[in-house]
Amino acid sequence: QVQLVESGGGLVQPGGSLRLSCAASGRTFSSYVMGWFRQTPGKEREFVAGISRGGGGKTYADSVKGRFTISRDNADNTVSLQMNSLKPEDTAVYYCAASTQWPSLMPVDYWGKGTLVTVSS
Repeated sequence: QVQLVESGGGLVQPGGSLRLSCAASGRTFSSYVMGWFRQTPGKEREFVAGISRGGGGKTYADSVKGRFTISRDNADNTVSLQMNSLKPEDTAVYYCAASTQWPSLMPVDYWGKGTLVTVSS
């Protein structure tokens, strides 16, 4: 069993930056592929970024490439998402996810409860 708790969401102006973090419980964190998804009202949850078990492999949605960076620390059981050059269309609830599947991250085995990111002036 893995529990995921996100933090770092909030309100930011367009062009600004925000860093999301996800803390995972359990001793098996390094055995999971980790990722971030996001969802807006009325839309399906969509993939944002994923990172392999050791951190050497990373994958991103086209909409965030060059702006977002995913990283993980297996010693601290954390995964982070650095978001730069934020746009209003990045507004969403962001979810941390754990999966055994690389690089698809599907199916997701565990979800966090989400953290809201609002990009607005």
